[in-house]
Amino acid sequence: MAGHSKWHNIQARKNKVDSKRSKIFTKLIKEISVAAKIGGVNIEGNSRLRDAIEKAQQNNVPRDTIERAIKKGSGELMGNNYETLIYEGYGPFGVAVIVKTLTDNKNRTAGNLRFLFSKNSGNLGSSGCVKYMFNEIGEIVVDISQNISEDEIMEIAFEHGAYDFQTHERDGVYVIKSNVENFRKIKQELEVEDIDFLEAEIRLQSDNYIMLNNDEEIEKFEKFIDMLEEDDDVQEVYHNAEYYEK
Repeated sequence: MAGHSKWHNIQARKNKVDSKRSKIFTKLIKEISVAAKIGGVNIEGNSRLRDAIEKAQQNNVPRDTIERAIKKGSGELMGNNYETLIYEGYGPFGVAVIVKTLTDNKNRTAGNLRFLFSKNSGNLGSSGCVKYMFNEIGEIVVDISQNISEDEIMEIAFEHGAYDFQTHERDGVYVIKSNVENFRKIKQELEVEDIDFLEAEIRLQSDNYIMLNNDEEIEKFEKFIDMLEEDDDVQEVYHNAEYYEK
């Protein structure tokens, strides 16, 4: 079965993440500040801030750094004035791409993204040109090596509203998918059962994929995604590429 590109060769992706940790810290801190500014500092009433803090903690962002980011967002400390902008277009091989950004200069961000799309045989499109292909879902990724069986995790997932459960033995993970409403219930139940997860996030997913059929296509596409993620204004990149299985 062809696996979604997010989990293709996950170990190589982990190594890339480790090499970019300082840049990831910056993106996580920025998200915390914006979430606090938009929804307030009370995490009980601000799910975006709660999720941003949890993701920062999973990536070992220091507590005092998180607290400073919250204070900047609330106005207690001076900080930049960021806004969320979503860009859409087509990358190499006709793959649909959505880029979520947080920026204090939309002209700079738009110019950088337009250049990156064009350089990689793609084109930046107008708002709505690919968004209709994507739906918002909850996704939780669990390490297979934990002391709990596949059946037990699957039972927890489906009992609390998951609509899909995948085992990726090559990558060593289980992937649980749900609608946004059930995402937090599943996550909380996993925490109650002391099950650690590698990732837990609300993300965009497409039901219509473009297959990349060989290593050359995959390498070119991943280079494009890496270039997007290297941009300081880019927070998240979503796409509908799928990789062939060797």
